[in-house]
Amino acid sequence: MNNRVPARLLAATTAALLTLGGAAACSSGGPAGADPERVDVVAAFYPLQFVAERIGGDAVRVTNLVKPGAEPHDLELNPGQVGEVSQAELVVYLKGFQPALDEAVAQNAADDRSFDVATVQPLLDATAGGHEHEGEEAEAPGGKDPHFWLDPTRLATVGDQLAERLGRADPERAADFTARARALRTDLEKLDTEFAAGLRTCERREIVTSHTAFGYLAQRYQLQQVGITGLDPETEPSPRRLAEVAEEARTHKATTIFFETLVSPKIAETIAAEVGAKTAVLDPIEGLADDDASSDYLSVMRTNLQTLRTALGCS
Repeated sequence: MNNRVPARLLAATTAALLTLGGAAACSSGGPAGADPERVDVVAAFYPLQFVAERIGGDAVRVTNLVKPGAEPHDLELNPGQVGEVSQAELVVYLKGFQPALDEAVAQNAADDRSFDVATVQPLLDATAGGHEHEGEEAEAPGGKDPHFWLDPTRLATVGDQLAERLGRADPERAADFTARARALRTDLEKLDTEFAAGLRTCERREIVTSHTAFGYLAQRYQLQQVGITGLDPETEPSPRRLAEVAEEARTHKATTIFFETLVSPKIAETIAAEVGAKTAVLDPIEGLADDDASSDYLSVMRTNLQTLRTALGCS
């Protein structure tokens, strides 16, 4: 990625911020606006915020470290955010997805105050759900795809485990958390059924995407993902890779090249112009584009389903 902070510098910077954050915590006696009647939860990015709020209800106060419209991969913590991590009763995160947060959790949030959702189910390999390609754009061996939430059944399982962790933090409300997790699972299983039915009979099963964020969705619903770039959305594809994807798009008679809300559409537009296709948004739901209260994980997933049905010629 073009503007990445070197790992050693990032570690040093985060350590300094941790010191500042810890000092702020001691001087203030608690996070600003903390409510002693609610569990203070820090969520690493939007899908984890969605699950925490659905399961916690009024019994939790959830802080998302990534603002709407921001790219969660690029999270860098300011002193206030480090303070929030240090004071949270539970930090819900995905280890390996946001290095700065991994460092903050490792130094400032004990195991009983952190929940790594990657431990719930093994993550898929980066190449899952798609064609494998040799060459410079291939994912590194052993690389894992973090976008588990695009399989609603996996997100439901994370919700079940989160209810258990919240129950430890607030035992008196444990039954409430469990009941809300069951309700969330019902909603997510309904969504899963809609996707399975909606994508069962389609003219095409190949989705050409700006980057390979959709492996879980592709595997769950028997699609094939063709990514212009790999898991890093800011990677610049080589001319050779662009030519390969254009050829695959022609071979599969793709009518649509997908791009996403938080990344420039220019590369997708280049391929679309080359093969005579349209472009459309397929949202990986790493974050919401804005603060629109009417939009949430479920509504964005259903929009994705309709977009896919149109692009793939589903009946």
